[in-house]
Amino acid sequence: MGGFAFAQTPVTVSLQPGYSNQVYYKFSTNTQTPVAANSWDLAFQKATGRSLGGIRVNDGRGITTFQASTSIANWSNIAVTDESSWTQLYNSHITWNDGAFNDGTATYGWGEYNSVTHIVSGTVVFILKYSATNYKKMYIQDYNAFTGVTTFVYSTWDGTSWSADQTATIGDLSTEGPSWNYYSLDTNAAVTVAPADDDWDLVFRKYYTNLSAEGQTPTMYNVTGALHSPAVTVAETDQMGTEAAVLPNATVYSTAINTIGDDWKSFTGTSYAIASNKTYYVKYTDGSIYKLYFTSFSGSATGDLIFNTANVTPTTGLEEVNQNLSFGFYPNPTSTKNITLFYDLKNSTAASNTVSIYSMTGAKVYETKIANNTGFYSKEVSLSSLSSGMYIVKLDSGSQSVTKKLIIQ
Repeated sequence: MGGFAFAQTPVTVSLQPGYSNQVYYKFSTNTQTPVAANSWDLAFQKATGRSLGGIRVNDGRGITTFQASTSIANWSNIAVTDESSWTQLYNSHITWNDGAFNDGTATYGWGEYNSVTHIVSGTVVFILKYSATNYKKMYIQDYNAFTGVTTFVYSTWDGTSWSADQTATIGDLSTEGPSWNYYSLDTNAAVTVAPADDDWDLVFRKYYTNLSAEGQTPTMYNVTGALHSPAVTVAETDQMGTEAAVLPNATVYSTAINTIGDDWKSFTGTSYAIASNKTYYVKYTDGSIYKLYFTSFSGSATGDLIFNTANVTPTTGLEEVNQNLSFGFYPNPTSTKNITLFYDLKNSTAASNTVSIYSMTGAKVYETKIANNTGFYSKEVSLSSLSSGMYIVKLDSGSQSVTKKLIIQ
């Protein structure tokens, strides 16, 4: 099967100067949900049944995470002057399930499980470093598998001393909404951050990733890029973004959340260059596929990035007319005055195949020929000369014809 030319939609996402926002994006609705990057500190994954969820730190706001002690008995002895002896921890950049706290040395990262009470009790003291004078020490007191509630204790270093301990709780057994609960240590309260899992596909933000080659000692670095939702899978290809879409084999799609990541750009010393041969395909569980390639990234000055996307699902808008003919077009309505015709002439032997567009007064306003080939094909059409309104699109293939309404917004 050859490449498909689909109507492209340019999308501008602004992370704001200094990347002060993180932005969630949904392809099927072309919607963005911006959130202040410093609005949260910790994310607690909702557990299912008696499983234990991940605990992630907001590395997007510049927090550095350490394991300071393997025993909470040392809580009162934690001193910031011992930082060189602490072990730095990172969120996984491959899976959402493994957060920095899950990387601790306890059996469950941050604690131990009691098979009698079904409670995981914390044993590890963690440090969150915000600046040279601002630290927070904390430990997970326990996680209750029956209630889904996590209780944790934290204290703030103000440059001179530790504050009084504060105890907080978060979570329940609800499965509605996002699969994560978020907490702000600034406001000492739970906060709303991510949309429900099915309402976003990518989140553009800062995060830590490993820059070392496979087999080498990891070199973790804070980058800006895209991580994808667990509700989708992503395939990375070496296709030129401006060329017609060639759908990758099903085995190429990956669950690794950094499949898009940040390698679609590179820093030249003064600005960012976009990799022209990096094209990504995002697949929904219903089989819908969206093509994505980047065209611009401004860096921290504005935080703006631009990408082109198209719905490249092979059956988008395709209607079975009869055993010899299938026809459709997308998008409808169109706000860009660009549509993509889809057709499968199957067993048709017609010498001529024509697509015509008529105004509601019956005047022919556009006509194009399509190839007389068996198989699924597509053709991109520009209708920039037409005014907004309703039109009739007609396919003539020999003695057969089909008409559909088109709305130009």
